[in-house]
Amino acid sequence: MGKDLKINKAFGFMLISVLGFSLMNLTVKYLHRLPATELVLFRSLVSLTLSLLFLWRRHISPFGNNKTYLVLRGVFGVTALSIFFYTLQKLPLGSAITIQYLSPIFTTLFGIFFLGEKVKHLQWFFFALSFGGIALIKGFDPNITTNLLLLGITSSIFAGLAYICIRKLKDTDHPVVVVFYFPLIATPLMAIVSLFNWVTPIGWEWLLLVLMGILTQIAQVYMTKALQAAEINEIASFKYLGIIFALGFDFFIFGVEYSYLALFGIMLVLSGVILNVIYKSWIKRRSAKRQAQA
Repeated sequence: MGKDLKINKAFGFMLISVLGFSLMNLTVKYLHRLPATELVLFRSLVSLTLSLLFLWRRHISPFGNNKTYLVLRGVFGVTALSIFFYTLQKLPLGSAITIQYLSPIFTTLFGIFFLGEKVKHLQWFFFALSFGGIALIKGFDPNITTNLLLLGITSSIFAGLAYICIRKLKDTDHPVVVVFYFPLIATPLMAIVSLFNWVTPIGWEWLLLVLMGILTQIAQVYMTKALQAAEINEIASFKYLGIIFALGFDFFIFGVEYSYLALFGIMLVLSGVILNVIYKSWIKRRSAKRQAQA
């Protein structure tokens, strides 16, 4: 009974996190007048302030130990987020987020080369399922140009690289230090880039920028709470509920209509990613059980 309550609690936290990220994506969509790099800058300023405050209160050095991977995590994360924000502004939310969901697949692929991990035969089938879904979405969603599709996939690749760095840092640096390096890299870099294409926010845009930062922080905090409240394999798949919010926003707010084949493509992408998560969790549990019996 206690375990069921833990999972229910974790699910509640994850649901808040998913809603927070979904509403953040919605604010980005409404801020289409501002360059994506400028949005990353404002988000980074909020994250920089909150992360520094957290580290200062706990007397933790913000600069960490494994600086090479910390810097790489920051660079890869900034690149991924900047491109993702751009695709969010140009594509329907559902399409942009579905393409971004490919990042766990790239994390697994990069894990072969950088972490010495092995990919099972069945996982290759799951990957093919997801990329087949992307092909369907591209073929039957007229909003997706080849350039935007390639940008979305590029964002997923850099997100996958960022996750690899995070996994490399799990035993050397505090999680908030890892988080801190994102705004540490993003703030000066995006400030310089924004000088060349600056668009001054007006009226309600200021409110949305602040809201974007707050929603991001809420989403990150509750995702951390969810991961601490239950085993990651028990709740990892729940984060993909974000696609339901995205499709709802597209339909009810922006009047976007997807063809049945495009929706089927989205389902294929999600199926491949979620099946891969479940399969990896099953392998991990089976391995742990065998070690316990040995």
